[in-house]
Amino acid sequence: MRTVIELIEAGERQLAAAGVAFGHGTTNAFDEAAWLVLWRLGLPLDGLDEVAGGRVSPADEARVAELLAARIATRKPAAYLTREAWLQGVPFYVDERAIVPRSFIAELLADDSIDPWLGAHTQRVLDLCTGNGSLAVLAALTYPDTAVDAADLSTEALEVAAINVTRHQLDDRITLVESDGFAAVRGPYDLILCNPPYVNAQSMAALPAEYRAEPELALAGGADGMDFVRRLFAEAPACMRENAVLVLEIGNERAHFEAAFPKLEVVWLATSAGEDQVLLVTREVLLS
Repeated sequence: MRTVIELIEAGERQLAAAGVAFGHGTTNAFDEAAWLVLWRLGLPLDGLDEVAGGRVSPADEARVAELLAARIATRKPAAYLTREAWLQGVPFYVDERAIVPRSFIAELLADDSIDPWLGAHTQRVLDLCTGNGSLAVLAALTYPDTAVDAADLSTEALEVAAINVTRHQLDDRITLVESDGFAAVRGPYDLILCNPPYVNAQSMAALPAEYRAEPELALAGGADGMDFVRRLFAEAPACMRENAVLVLEIGNERAHFEAAFPKLEVVWLATSAGEDQVLLVTREVLLS
């Protein structure tokens, strides 16, 4: 019988040889293999050191092999196979109805980066383009005295978000809203979080299969990736209180962002991916 770590290392070689793409919770073949093997065996995802030498029965090894084969054959992100993704140590249900949660805004909620712009006046939060509701849940957990609205155009995504809101016992704090942008939300808000569709057309055409397995509605941002952002900036001030701020993720699109908004004074916030993924802008700046 092989050990857990031997199965993971074999899975690592298998995934690497197959050329699968990462980026939906892991960044390399070893971490992806570890996730799949540990999940399939029902072992803690953060406890590899404690279980690495454990022996795996032939039956369980066969089940692991089946899962790895499905990851390679379908090219679906691992989260769609396990029906679970983690952000900042918090588990979330996810399936093909919603994008796999991976927003860097989660880091900023956890490390207090946004807090200098907040205060006692911060009472209402909007998570726009909420997807599976993960940022709304994290915001509600981070700021327990706030009420949170979680809005999305996709009714299917909101069905997934509802699972997560209930899972974390936040039905009394988070309101799900079907809304095309700001059309149906009930402002004004003190803090708006938004991880919108921002991938430019050229990048969309080159996406690996794992990303094409996600809802295109949650990814595609038009020719330069800024279609939704232009509308967002135009409509946001009317839904913001006087001292409100908007935190926006734009991924690798900073060059397109600055070309579209060359005079806008924003604050770039540092994340594990650098200082060009997420920005903060005040209502005052948007109005100016």
